[in-house]
Amino acid sequence: MCEIGHNLYNPLRLRYAGGIPRVQMELQEVLDLSAMTVSGKTLGENLKQLEDEGFFRRGEAYLTNYNLRREDVIRSPEDSRVADFLLERESSDEKIKSSLAKKRKEGVRDEDIQWWFNMDDLERRILLKLDDVTRHALFTKLREEDGLSEGEAAKGVRKSYPVFGDPDDTTVATGEDRPLPYELKDRIRSFVKKRMQRDPEAFKKEIKGSSSFNALIRREVKEGNI
Repeated sequence: MCEIGHNLYNPLRLRYAGGIPRVQMELQEVLDLSAMTVSGKTLGENLKQLEDEGFFRRGEAYLTNYNLRREDVIRSPEDSRVADFLLERESSDEKIKSSLAKKRKEGVRDEDIQWWFNMDDLERRILLKLDDVTRHALFTKLREEDGLSEGEAAKGVRKSYPVFGDPDDTTVATGEDRPLPYELKDRIRSFVKKRMQRDPEAFKKEIKGSSSFNALIRREVKEGNI
């Protein structure tokens, strides 16, 4: 419901939009408004007092200084489809435009943005955690069973699995080996599945001949195969 996690709007603007009380207002149908709070009043009473005292109205007036509406910062549950919001504001918001431009340079399309950002946050976290578990399992095997050094095992993992993250992050890898945008994850999964079904040996040979799995994926993206 809020875009603070993606650094699109800073916490001050979240406060102007009504902060956590506004989020609670939007969710009041599923909250227990009779719950007591440290103020000695119920949650419902606190929210009503803020509304009656003009707290939300004053904050929304400040937002106009940023050419924003409350709905641009805190949306209702029905409207909290992040990807639609990002694509809608891409042409008018420089931060969003710049962020998406980097992703598009890597081959990300509108449908990729919609798939990733309209996904439930918990589902995204689970996908990322599964990636971590898979890579850790391979790293452990390469170290303990194959006797590789930490550096060799880490390189082996990068050769076998895609690494996702910020493409500008060069702390571990550079060039074509850099992290891939998360938004490409679903298309990469489909591509790998098709290649493994069609000609697994040829695909394994291509992987072996690439500096990393990410380098292979970037080449396939440029050639229009993903």
